[in-house]
Amino acid sequence: MDICQGESVNIAQIQTSQNLDAFFTKLVADLGKSLQCDRCFLYLRHPQTKLGKVPFCWVRSSEIPTVYDEQWKPEPASLASEDPMFAAALRTDPSIFVEDVEAADPQVLNQQFEQENFGHRALIHGHLCQDGQLWGVLQPCIFGRPRVWTDADRRTIAEVIAQITPTAIIYIQAAQPKNLP
Repeated sequence: MDICQGESVNIAQIQTSQNLDAFFTKLVADLGKSLQCDRCFLYLRHPQTKLGKVPFCWVRSSEIPTVYDEQWKPEPASLASEDPMFAAALRTDPSIFVEDVEAADPQVLNQQFEQENFGHRALIHGHLCQDGQLWGVLQPCIFGRPRVWTDADRRTIAEVIAQITPTAIIYIQAAQPKNLP
């Protein structure tokens, strides 16, 4: 699969790897580079237990803050009310493309929440959903300037999400600690 401009990643090839950690590590790096982003991370969650983690994050340079936490943790009860994009993801609404955090509609994005927790200026909030449930969020983003997301960017995200969601579910079901709620 050719992802956008220049860089490419063959999802089928890396998805067959026995090591899903390596698959997702390569995926976020390749996607971040191909979309010419500053950071790309993958948040994974179990919809029944509401436990989540961010085990995969790529950054273009050390000046970009990393979003990474490999431990399963309960999602804050207030998350959906504080973050309209997460609420949309829980409803399994389509992925959200934000060109400028500073100019976004407050119905779509909580500017203060985004600035305090992520610091980016433009982002894609890519929803990994199956059977009416949210399993993860793929988030490429840009710092310091707005970004117009092209039709090609939108197609790329839709294709990548469609291809990786089943693998993400397998990863989550295999990796989730069994002794947690």
